[in-house]
Amino acid sequence: MWKNFKLNKFLLFIPLTSLMFCFNSPKNDDEKMQTIMVSVKNTLSYLHYSPKPINDAYSKDVYKHYFEMIDPGKRYFLQSDMIEFGKHETKLDDYLNMGDLSFYKLTVDRLYQRVDEIDKITQDIFSKPINLEEDETLTLESKLKSVPADKKEQYNEWRKFIKYNILQEIESMNSKEEAQKEKKDSVQKYKLNDTIKLEILNPDQKLKKATDEVKDLVKETFTRFKKRKKMDWFTVYMNAYTEVFDPHTNYYSPKDKEDFDTQFKGKVIGIGAIIQEKKGNLFLGALTIGAPAWKSKKLSEGDKILKVRSKPKEDAVNVVGMLSDEAVRLIRGEKGTPVTLTVQKKDKTIVEVTMIREEVAIEDTFARSIIVNSPNGKKYGIINLPSFNADFEDEKGRNASDDIKNEIVKLKGQGIEGIVLDLRNNGGGSLTEVGDIMGLFMNAGPYVQVKDGNGKIQTLKNKQETPIWTGPLVIMQNELSASASEILAGAMQDYGRAIIVGSPQSFGKGTVQTFVDLNRFLNTEDDFGSLKLTIQKFYRISGESNQRKGIVSDIRMEDFFTYAEVGERYDDFALAWDKIPSSNYQKLSYFDVKALENSSNARMAKNSNYQLLLESAKWREQLDKEETITLNITKFNDLMKQRKAQIEKFKALSKFENGLKFSMFPAEIEREKKDEAFKKKSEMWIKNLKKDTYLQEAMNIIAEMKAKV
Repeated sequence: MWKNFKLNKFLLFIPLTSLMFCFNSPKNDDEKMQTIMVSVKNTLSYLHYSPKPINDAYSKDVYKHYFEMIDPGKRYFLQSDMIEFGKHETKLDDYLNMGDLSFYKLTVDRLYQRVDEIDKITQDIFSKPINLEEDETLTLESKLKSVPADKKEQYNEWRKFIKYNILQEIESMNSKEEAQKEKKDSVQKYKLNDTIKLEILNPDQKLKKATDEVKDLVKETFTRFKKRKKMDWFTVYMNAYTEVFDPHTNYYSPKDKEDFDTQFKGKVIGIGAIIQEKKGNLFLGALTIGAPAWKSKKLSEGDKILKVRSKPKEDAVNVVGMLSDEAVRLIRGEKGTPVTLTVQKKDKTIVEVTMIREEVAIEDTFARSIIVNSPNGKKYGIINLPSFNADFEDEKGRNASDDIKNEIVKLKGQGIEGIVLDLRNNGGGSLTEVGDIMGLFMNAGPYVQVKDGNGKIQTLKNKQETPIWTGPLVIMQNELSASASEILAGAMQDYGRAIIVGSPQSFGKGTVQTFVDLNRFLNTEDDFGSLKLTIQKFYRISGESNQRKGIVSDIRMEDFFTYAEVGERYDDFALAWDKIPSSNYQKLSYFDVKALENSSNARMAKNSNYQLLLESAKWREQLDKEETITLNITKFNDLMKQRKAQIEKFKALSKFENGLKFSMFPAEIEREKKDEAFKKKSEMWIKNLKKDTYLQEAMNIIAEMKAKV
């Protein structure tokens, strides 16, 4: 399930040599798509780090990748379709060169046709009794499946797929009932106030309720699909071409690029509300404390959105039935401009609310720290960095290095004696932030080498000579730590400045991307999107590439991802690992790594929670690799009972607490009194920290770290 997991965050914004691809301004969508195709092809050929020959072999790879993207479960197209499509298998290179849309139009038009047909098929399936007594199986692994031979086989596949979803829904009801019974028994046992009402359904009632739930889900899926514009599928089509060059080279439509920029900067201009889709309607989700929607005092979570007026002199747009991302783009706009929402409250009254758009920070992308009070009487600090965020357009915008610096200063003010920098699940971000963060922990020196497609190698150096933390430092990583995370961890490991703790190896993304706006080649004001393009590979100062191999932890601890296919090495089109000469750098040899490793290994071998966690990880990975499943309700229930018996063994994991004591900063404690959303997030963060086995061991390690003389 993890093989196609990609981490695409790692950008180096550098000037590119000008290319002159001359196009006239397109007149319609077809001309626009043709122009994009040719522009993408030229950009790939001239600027990609390792350009591929655009030939029949490339065409076959693109063809295969395309169908893995648009019909991964092999549920939509028929064998007759694939025979027809197969005539184009070696022509996709020619289509890219010429901007020929014939194959794209053929496949997407056919996809919409099949979706209409399958919509009717599923309606027919739901109109008949669902028989869960039949002895059938569903193939889960798509590699073992064939495209349906005809409509009869396709009908049968969808019938089985629907039965599987109904069985899962029934199992969910059973589990909920069991949990409620346990809770009620516990309440009665201890003679507490019993307010728990049990809803016990018989098998027929469960079947009907589950069938209705799945019917609504399938209907909503097709409704959303039909609302999707064909131009959106063109983005998928173009990415079949780009991702065969390498998994991090992607075409971004204008709206996709806007979303990327929002995440990268960690801020958005809007009203501070999540927009949710439910059964064809749009509703307000959680409101950000202090943002325009919250400040209006007229909007609430659960309000149904009816209309949006994006500009004062424009008519309001009816958003009923609209996709959420389209409505979001109407609500977003320039800072300081008004936007009006017409909503239906839960009491059915209609309210019109005008707000002034503001900059809303996405705080979950920013660094945050907390104090750990050790049993030995010492204090340590934990800094969590979700992303190497940077705002290149706003001088006052937030950057990861500034945030880390602020957190270190706060921690030092609390008298901490060591820092754990948590880079787990951090997919990367800005390269420049790596050097700036490194400069907070050590003196100047090289931190990464970068090689372009011509073989030219550049060494990037941190010039900071006034580190603000020189004490013990642990960096935590896992298989989802990638790009900038790997550069920082690799540099600190090469210098011996920090101990790297966590997964046996990180993600293994050793390539550098930049965005190339396709408009630069066109004489038009229209936005044709951008190409995120791999232009360089980066290397550790030791000369080794991070590509595929990632960073090997000094102290290795396996986790759930260790047994799954997570990482660059599992991608068919990932660039190869290689090595270049080492930089000139001075190893610090701060800590006795071997002694710390031996001590940690001895502890983890005796850590029953860790051993149980690994057993659970292996078991769950075996489940993910199951190729078929029964659709007979008796056999399915028996299988679920077996799984529950196994899960019972792992329940101790959810009850585990590591015994660590956490303290928030005084200013944050004050903020909690006024900011309910911040308070809830803080409570959840601390709750998760208390259940973290790996953090517990990181604290054990940092308590033993003593700098070598």
